[in-house]
Amino acid sequence: MKMVSAAKLKKAEATTLKFVPYKTKLSEALTNYLSSVKESVNIPLAEHREVRKVALMAFSSNSGLCGVYNSNINKLFKVIYDEYAAQIGAENILIYTVGKKINDYMKRVGLPVEKHYHELSEKPSYDSACEISDMFVDMFLKGEVDKVELIFNHYKNTGVQIPQREAVLPLSTDIETANDSKASLDYIVEPSKEEFVNELVPKVLRTNFYSTMLDAFTAEHGARTTAMHIASDNAETLSQELKILYNKARQEVITNELIDIVGGAEALNG
Repeated sequence: MKMVSAAKLKKAEATTLKFVPYKTKLSEALTNYLSSVKESVNIPLAEHREVRKVALMAFSSNSGLCGVYNSNINKLFKVIYDEYAAQIGAENILIYTVGKKINDYMKRVGLPVEKHYHELSEKPSYDSACEISDMFVDMFLKGEVDKVELIFNHYKNTGVQIPQREAVLPLSTDIETANDSKASLDYIVEPSKEEFVNELVPKVLRTNFYSTMLDAFTAEHGARTTAMHIASDNAETLSQELKILYNKARQEVITNELIDIVGGAEALNG
């Protein structure tokens, strides 16, 4: 199981590393363009309004044997849920789950799930990310939700997965960190600035969703690889301890048999 998890981790890492530069450059393109525009641009998906209804999507695995990967997500979700429940009421929180374990947790605590994505935990795909992203975009534009947050484990390395939350809607258009040299460029876009930006924004959101799926997927296999490595070490230690106990018991049996033989021989000689 350790070897299988390590192989899956290597593949997931490779996919994530290939996709991250694309996501980064796409986000930079939007940020740099917005920083170069002097007048304000109307971006409906970046509209920050009073949060009256929120959608939470939590990512877990479909199976166990991955250490505290799933329990960390359960704990973080509970904290975030309680936070929003106190602010806007539990009835205004929409829950979406990816993975069997988080869905089982919702059943145990009695929380209703709007939609469950069982297969995405094992096979994240860009098409699925686009479908989910477009669904949330449509809900946001219709005013059905005012904020969308993702709850997942961020992959730092094989031994470290960090539970975190990320607000994907409304889209952050922070331009303070934009490079000055890039911000001074004069971009020419057609047919209009609003159409260009609002065509680019959904693409940025889709890449963000897919990037999160890949991140959670990689973190799961990192956690499972570590858990299986620890299990293998523990099994080896247990095997050695049992071997010592077995040898001691065997030696005791042999010693007792020798004592009986010697005692019998002494009795015959007497």
